[in-house]
Amino acid sequence: MSAINATDASDVLSQYQLKQQSGAEGNSELGRNEFMELMLAQLKNQNPLEPQDNGEFISQLAQFSSLEEMQKLSSNVDDVVGQFRSTQALQASAMVGKSVLAPSQIGVLGAEGVVDGTIEVPASTGGLRLSVQNQQGELVRQIDLGSSPAGVQSFSWDGQDGNGNQLPPGPYRIVAEASYPEGQQQLATMVSANVDSVSLGQGGSVTLNLAGMGSIALSDVKQIN
Repeated sequence: MSAINATDASDVLSQYQLKQQSGAEGNSELGRNEFMELMLAQLKNQNPLEPQDNGEFISQLAQFSSLEEMQKLSSNVDDVVGQFRSTQALQASAMVGKSVLAPSQIGVLGAEGVVDGTIEVPASTGGLRLSVQNQQGELVRQIDLGSSPAGVQSFSWDGQDGNGNQLPPGPYRIVAEASYPEGQQQLATMVSANVDSVSLGQGGSVTLNLAGMGSIALSDVKQIN
């Protein structure tokens, strides 16, 4: 270790932090031993006519202890975050092949011939209506759901048009509207969809790839069927 003169060694904690920064660029690790070596060098090189007060050393030791605890806490937090992400990814992978309820206006009519979902009704209404449009934007079915209190209202479309004809499989736009004194209001809908696969992004983000509906974040899923 190079000698540390009285001017440069006035604050051993600062010296430790500087050494730690330079050490971070290489492969060396700095800990208690390096800190004590710096402190001993400071003691040896201090001005004997103006020795550093004992309280300053105690303060530096306390600061070093606090710094070390913060480093340990940061390491523990990183470990917890890593474990959480691993658990989250495992749970998400188990959802492949299952049906989830997610915010969307697109319902995919599959072989079973049914599209299920919910409507978020902000206030009670005397006229709740569900409209279904094909990919060309044409209205193929309109379902009057009647009056509804505020809350979540379930719906189910059997895949048939207004004449009772079964429509072909594929994506359909679901539009929910409610009648209020100020006029018609379009409401938010959630639709059931099958999970085809799961993608893991940078930072541990988990994305679900839904059949015919694209991708959504795992946090957007409201219910697993």
